[in-house]
Amino acid sequence: MTHSDLRTPPPLAAGGLRIFALGGLGEIGRNMTVFENHGRLLIVDCGVLFPEESQPGVDLILPDFGPIADRLDDIEAIVLTHGHEDHIGAVPYLLRNTGQIPLLGSRLTLALLEAKLKEHRIKADTQVVAEGQRMQLGPFMVEFLAVNHSIPDALALAITTDAGVVLHTGDFKMDQVPLDGRITDLNGFARIGDAGVDIFMVDSTNAEVPGFVPSERDIIPVLDSVFMRARGRIIVASFASHVHRVQQVIDLAVAHNRKVAFIGRSMVRNMGVARDLGYLTIPGDTLISSDAITELPDDRAVLICTGSQGEPMAVLSRIASRDHAISVGPADTIVLASSLIPGNENSVNRVINGLTKLGATIVHKANALVHVSGHASAGELRYAYNIVKPRYAFPVHGEWRHLRANAQLATSVGIEHVLMAEDGTVIDLVDGVATVTGHLPVGYVYVDGSSVGDVTETLLKDRRMLGEEGFISIFAAVDIVEAKVVAGPEIHARGLGLDDSEFEPILTKVRIVLEDALRDGVEDTHGLQQRIRREVGRWVSNQHRRRPMIVPVVVEA
Repeated sequence: MTHSDLRTPPPLAAGGLRIFALGGLGEIGRNMTVFENHGRLLIVDCGVLFPEESQPGVDLILPDFGPIADRLDDIEAIVLTHGHEDHIGAVPYLLRNTGQIPLLGSRLTLALLEAKLKEHRIKADTQVVAEGQRMQLGPFMVEFLAVNHSIPDALALAITTDAGVVLHTGDFKMDQVPLDGRITDLNGFARIGDAGVDIFMVDSTNAEVPGFVPSERDIIPVLDSVFMRARGRIIVASFASHVHRVQQVIDLAVAHNRKVAFIGRSMVRNMGVARDLGYLTIPGDTLISSDAITELPDDRAVLICTGSQGEPMAVLSRIASRDHAISVGPADTIVLASSLIPGNENSVNRVINGLTKLGATIVHKANALVHVSGHASAGELRYAYNIVKPRYAFPVHGEWRHLRANAQLATSVGIEHVLMAEDGTVIDLVDGVATVTGHLPVGYVYVDGSSVGDVTETLLKDRRMLGEEGFISIFAAVDIVEAKVVAGPEIHARGLGLDDSEFEPILTKVRIVLEDALRDGVEDTHGLQQRIRREVGRWVSNQHRRRPMIVPVVVEA
């Protein structure tokens, strides 16, 4: 039995702590967890998930706010662990449904979020917090701990209520020599663990990867060799929030007497924020505009852009498809300085092939150490479990294979109780015992342009059918009284690759089907349309092995 087969949970026991995720369990993205105690709610993260190829037309996927839609006034605060889109991207969509909810996060996290809120024309109540700080939020005492990740200023959270203590890692790893000198607070983890942790919520993204994640510093010699060999321009594609990677590229550009330009709206915006706050250091005249970069000799230019995940509208994808002012050739070197998000493999490979066809040299994680993960691998996770020694391990942030692997790591170091949950699963901590008590209905909420929540699975199925199988429309006018077809049938098709002459046999069959139905007493146009759909569907399936979308239109003359 899956957790989605469970009943609606009963009311929370007095003094108990309830935990349920509205996204982030069973997927990489849209992380959002709700904590409830004494009728008050605390939300940790509110992120987005990026669509796959099977979700055409979708821009973003949000957590399902349904279970808390009528309880927005009960929210004490939204606490953000760090500034990645899969943890902050959905905040504007939640805030536009309610009034002022305090937003807590580190300085960089809130700066990145405020730039996003400004685009949505939302003014929010933001409160900067830092590691070592404690804050009482209604019945929740929250302590903030430093953790190392692929973006500066990431935080773990220790949440204390009268029901018990939850330690939430956020996204983290244990780089012992990070570029910014800010290491994961293992001493804080141990201190809280010694005092007693009831539930340890642990990042699962890299649980299948053995050993320890290499240090960010290990990349520098590899990137340096890329700069030394490059004859023309160097184009580095990275996440628009990866300040550490961008800093490495800037430092190497300075060392090799190259100028740098940021390309892409999100890259320009985020790096501007990071520079203003002192997280990114750019010497003197190193940074130039994207227009000025074309005036430089190719061997003095470095472009830092978006598109490392093969996003269709991102800069690198447009360069690969020759749909951008920047063109590449045999002298140019492209560096994809990021890991693959699951589901993006085909898109990234398409971009790599497109750039290779243009003659560029492509350097990526599969052929060089140009990226290290921001998530703890198996060795680090075991280390964390041994330090904290929780009563219950609760793997979070990952697909099901990652969650299972993380659970196995917990049991391998002697943790007896492991909580497994999916989005909507309700876990209650009462009298020191954590149990699954029910399931809340949650699903995907799609953003399509200005539309939020209007795209359904049925609509996506129609879009996939249109894209993969084509479209047929049939028009006919009938005289109900005379029981005959007076106009048509006419057929129009798109995406099937068939000549008009090939539809002649089915036109005769449609006329016969309509007139037989009329003589049988079928008088409503919907019933007539259904008969057309079945007849045309059988024909196109049998004759052409296709299943296009079929739209019949019957009108009364």
